[in-house]
Amino acid sequence: MQNTVYSVRREVSGYIVKNIFASLGISLYVLVDTLFIALAAGSIGLATLNIVLPIFNLFNSLGLLLGVGGAAIFSLNKVRHPERIEGLYSELIIFCVGLGILFAIIGNLFPHQILTLMGANQQTINMATTYFRIVSCGAPLFMANYVTINFVRNDGNPSLTMRAALTQTAFVIFMDWLLIFGLNLKMEGAALATIFSPLTSLTVLSRHRHFAQRQLKLFKTKVHLKTVLKAARLGIPSFLNEMSTGVSIFVFNLVLLKLGGNYAIAAYGVIANIGIVFLAIFNGVALGVQPIASREYGKHLYQNVKIALKIGLLVTFSIAIISYFLLLIFKAPIVDIFNAEHEAQLVAYAVKGIPIYFISIFFSCLNLVLMLFLAAINDARGAFFLSILRGYVILLPSIIIFAYFGGIAGVWASVPFTEFIVASLGIYLTNRKISTMQIRKESLL
Repeated sequence: MQNTVYSVRREVSGYIVKNIFASLGISLYVLVDTLFIALAAGSIGLATLNIVLPIFNLFNSLGLLLGVGGAAIFSLNKVRHPERIEGLYSELIIFCVGLGILFAIIGNLFPHQILTLMGANQQTINMATTYFRIVSCGAPLFMANYVTINFVRNDGNPSLTMRAALTQTAFVIFMDWLLIFGLNLKMEGAALATIFSPLTSLTVLSRHRHFAQRQLKLFKTKVHLKTVLKAARLGIPSFLNEMSTGVSIFVFNLVLLKLGGNYAIAAYGVIANIGIVFLAIFNGVALGVQPIASREYGKHLYQNVKIALKIGLLVTFSIAIISYFLLLIFKAPIVDIFNAEHEAQLVAYAVKGIPIYFISIFFSCLNLVLMLFLAAINDARGAFFLSILRGYVILLPSIIIFAYFGGIAGVWASVPFTEFIVASLGIYLTNRKISTMQIRKESLL
């Protein structure tokens, strides 16, 4: 028993480290891309990027919807019922590519209408249109990449997903620099470089076909709606988590545009992109816990499930503590990096916002682990409930109400308030689920 516990701890720790690097690699590219755009296009470029960001979230969310859900089904059945999952990955990939092509067509036919709804004004609409059209063409790649990452990781090859993310980051940062500065394409270059991101990752992930222990296969098959819906059911929490970022950015943009104009949106762009890095780290921890928790739950080894969760929570909260104090110490230099035009308004908004906004990481670090943990042990209802509260039911009204009473400072405060409420409920639901597992364990004895 002691050897089994040690083995699980070591395996979870390994998965967490590899997934942190994988998730961090992707988020660092986003951060560098934001910096390059700030240098090339200034505050208006930052505001433009923030207006289009929800589109990335939509593509990524749909990829996670089917990728996380499908990979959970894959892990739950790969040992005892491999025949049930033989065509699962192929069906989901084909569906994602078809849906992505549809999004690319719509994005290129109606860019002005979509961007106007998203908050673009006369200063940003032209720049945003060019960026949006190019990025929309990458929709099939973004979605297929997220599906593939989750399946490859849950097929026992997290090292490859880490290599894919790091290779993707290094190559795309180079392409970003080359296209934005080397060829002087500015926002067009940034958009073109973005498409190389999932393309590079998928190229590296294709090496999984040489993995000796793989069960994952890709072949031409008919897509069954039942399969897609089954995967989506378990992937809804991850979809809502990712999509909530896009929806909240959209609402933040509209509120901040009214309160402080494009400079307030640009300041939020800086804060939000820094936040993406921390959320990516926390998500990496959660994704490291998920496959082990799913597998051990499927084997009815509930003690190992609790060990995986405990390690995930300890790691992610420790990272949150260190991160917050680093942000407090270096907030001014961090903002200056993104302020090539030395806009005083942008600095004022961002520096005041960082200490308030990032109190949220003490709770979001728990929320991401708890929600993905609940989905991993087949409690889609609990994970769905927390996701809805976190991304929509509590956050969106809080932004508007806090803005009314507290102005821009109130907007920043709405995020930690939301994360705290959801964390409290998440701890309660998880403890209740663990108690249920204990009862089930005793009935099996």
